[in-house]
This record gives sequence, C-alpha cells and structure tokens, in this order.
Amino acid sequence: MSATSPTRPSVVSQALARDRLGVPSVIMFALTAAAPLMVVGALVSTGWGVVGTTGFPLAFLIIAVILALFSFGYVAMSRHITNAGAFYSYIAQGLGKPLGVAGAMVALVAYNLLQVGLYGAFGFFLSQFLADKAKMDVDWWVLALVLWLFVAVLGLLRVDVNSKVLMVLLGAELIVVTIFDVIFFSHPAGGSISFEPWTWGALKDTAGPAFAVAVTAFVGFEAAPVFSEEARSKNRTVSTATFLGLAVMLLSYALTSWGASVSMGVDQTVDLAQKSLDSGGPFFPTLIEKGGAWAGDVGSVLLITSIAAAALSYHNTTARYAFALGRERVLPSFFGRTRARSGAPASGSLFQTIIALAVIVLFAIEGWHPLVNLFFWLGTAGGIGVLLLVTATSLSVIFYFARDARGEGAWARLIAPILATIALGYVMWQVFENFGLLLGIPPDQKSDAVWAFPTAYGVAAAIGLVWAFVLRGINRQDYDAIGLGAQANTARIESAESVEVG
Repeated sequence: MSATSPTRPSVVSQALARDRLGVPSVIMFALTAAAPLMVVGALVSTGWGVVGTTGFPLAFLIIAVILALFSFGYVAMSRHITNAGAFYSYIAQGLGKPLGVAGAMVALVAYNLLQVGLYGAFGFFLSQFLADKAKMDVDWWVLALVLWLFVAVLGLLRVDVNSKVLMVLLGAELIVVTIFDVIFFSHPAGGSISFEPWTWGALKDTAGPAFAVAVTAFVGFEAAPVFSEEARSKNRTVSTATFLGLAVMLLSYALTSWGASVSMGVDQTVDLAQKSLDSGGPFFPTLIEKGGAWAGDVGSVLLITSIAAAALSYHNTTARYAFALGRERVLPSFFGRTRARSGAPASGSLFQTIIALAVIVLFAIEGWHPLVNLFFWLGTAGGIGVLLLVTATSLSVIFYFARDARGEGAWARLIAPILATIALGYVMWQVFENFGLLLGIPPDQKSDAVWAFPTAYGVAAAIGLVWAFVLRGINRQDYDAIGLGAQANTARIESAESVEVG
C-alpha cells in the first residue's frame, strides 16, 4: 500500500505557523486581552457600582502577587510542554487526561464568555459616542455586529498581522492612560490624595467579588504559552511576556483605578457609580470634568478601540484552544486544521465566530443590558472560569514535577506552586461565597443567575470527564494522545504510515 493517503491531513495543516511571533508580539496578545482603558473605564467603573467598593487597587495588587507566584511554575512547565491549549495540556499531563479534558471544556466556556461579553461593551460605548458626537441613534447590537465581522475576518489572517494591529492600539492606549493618571492625581477631590483604596478596610466586606473582577482584569497574562508554537525563542518569549505582562497590568490598573477614585472623591465613588450604571459609570464624566472635553473624546475613542483589540485577542486564544483539542481528537478533527496561507486555526476561529453571533442576536432580541448583563456578567463569569483553570494548573505543576524534576529548581517546581495553590484556593472560596454580590444581587434575594454560571462550569467539566472516559473506551490511540500537542499528531501519523506501509 502507499505510504501516503489523500484523505489524511498533512502535518503542516495540523500545525500552527512557526517562528512568526517575537517577545513584543506575544506581549501584545497578553496585554490587549485586558486593555487598561477597558478594565478601568468599563470593568472597574461598572464594578464600583455593582460590587460597591473602592478597594480595587489593593485587590489588583493581591491578585498580581498570587499570579506571579503561580507563573513561576507555569513558565517552568512551559519549558517542557509546547501546546496551544496551555491550561488543558498542563492539567492533562499533571493531573491526568480525564481532568485535562474537563479543564478543556471549562476553558472553552470561559474564554467564549470573556470574548462574547466584549461585544456588549463595544456596542454600548460606541452607540453612546455616536449619539453624543454625531447625533446618530444606532442600536448597540448593530455596532456589535460590525466588530464581530472585523474580528471574524482578522481571525483568519496570519497571526503576525493580528499582533501588529494590537501593537499599534496598545501603544496609543498606554500613552493616553499615563496622561489620564497625571490628570486624575493632579486634581484630587478635596485637595489631597487618599490612600483608602489601598486599605483592607475598603475591601474586606466585598473581597470575593472584588477578587473576581481583578482576576477578570488579569486574564490574558497567561496567553504566552498559548502562542508558544508560533513564537521565536519560545522559552525566553514565554517567560518575558508572562512576567512583563503582569507587571504592566498591575501598574496600569492599580494606578488608574486609584487615580480616578481619588479625583472623583473616594467617599463619593460608589454612589456616583451606582447612579450611573445604565449610562456607563463615572470614569469618563470625571475625566471630562478634570481634564477637559478633549480628554473624554480621546479616552472614549481609545476605550472603544481597546475593547475591539481585546475581542480580537480573546478570539485568537479561543480559536487556538479549539485547534489544540481538534488536533488531539478531543473535539472533531476538523478543528485541528489550519489555513494553508495564514497558518491560522480556521475551524476554531469560525466556531468562536458562530457562538458570538448567536449570543449577540439573543441579547438583542431579549433586550438585555449590553454593559451590565452582557459585558460585566459574562465577562466576570468568564474570569471565574479562568480562575478555576489557574488553580487546577497550579496543582498540576506540583504533580508534574513530582514525577521528574526535569532540572527545575525547588522554588519553581514546588514552593511557589504550593503557595500559589493555597492562595488561589482562598480566592476561589471568597468568590463563590459571595457570587451574588458580584452580580449586584443582595444576599437575601434569590436569583437563577447566582447558581447558573457556577453550574455551567460544573456541567462543562462533567461533560469533559465523561467524554474522556468514553474516548478511552472507543479509541485508545486518541486517548493516549491527549495533552501531547504537536508530538501527539506526529506520533499518530507515523503510526498510521507504518500500518499502511506494512
């Protein structure tokens, strides 16, 4: 028999484009997934009103320290595992294949929630901007569909094209955010800068919901290993992008959220936010008051572009998770194909695009609020899913290196992961204990939403577990390939070729 078969996909079609991303490009995907203006101007500005706290700067610091501890083991593991489905493959190789598949299903739900939620914020803020500046009354969902089409097209292009778009947007945003910080701190309410947002007293009663918002803001820091197959100098790129991304995020989030609160008055922030929930929060009105109309206009434009950039970044991450699962036959094999010209994971990209369209249409038909319900609820719920994955991955690092240290030091393979797992467990307990407050629902009020999101993750994980065991029973070859990435694909092809030759 022939050693080749026309029906079998080539190694090239099941591999992402290699050596297209350097350190700056990977950092772009990490940072734009959680753009500073989007986080503070939309997420925190809404969180002030929904959660009812000004303690976000301290929450950002606490979460950043925990994620930094986690990253030592995460980066160490990335030196030995190269896979676009980073969390999934790490959990599979650390805690076992069934839990890896369960984590994969959680990841798909979480990243889709994060990505789709951004269409609500984009449509809401752009609709407001057009009504104010051009006197145009355009429904949010129409504008959301414009972004949807933009992301759908770019998602099928070369990954380095995507990174160049993100680089331009992020550079402009960081410069402008720095200017805004100067404006806020030079115009403090009452004439003095308050440090209350950095105190535990400002945070303790709402720590769980505030931690959830902070985790959501940092989503993207973990993106570097997702693009490791396409990165040059993989080990250096992943390590630098992860830790530098965390540092830039912490600095920009903490300073800007603190400065904005100081400028509007720390004791007034929550009240102002609650009164302006339906209109987008107090961030931009305060910016206009203290910096002038030009600051508000520039900030609004860059907020809209930063949301678009984040949507593109999350889309790329989600598509690569679907690609990794398709390549290993956890999802149907067509998800594991790439476009010949661009090397982009086409099926995964189209899959995410279809899901996004369905959600936008549903919210438009039902008339649900695009900022509070679509962006804040779905976004923070997605962040909680990533928190679950980070916790499981931290635990998997310990078990992975317990079998073989692989030359890694005790700090990276054991001490830091243990500390991170304990801290992440505490944060997760706080989040789920106070999940209703995260949605703005009082403790004494019953709501389906309080249990719906956590249940969705439980169902996704259960489906993953069951499917892993089914796969083990019906196709042991595919089951054994779970979590092995490109190596699994090569081994499967070589095995098939040896059978055909024989």
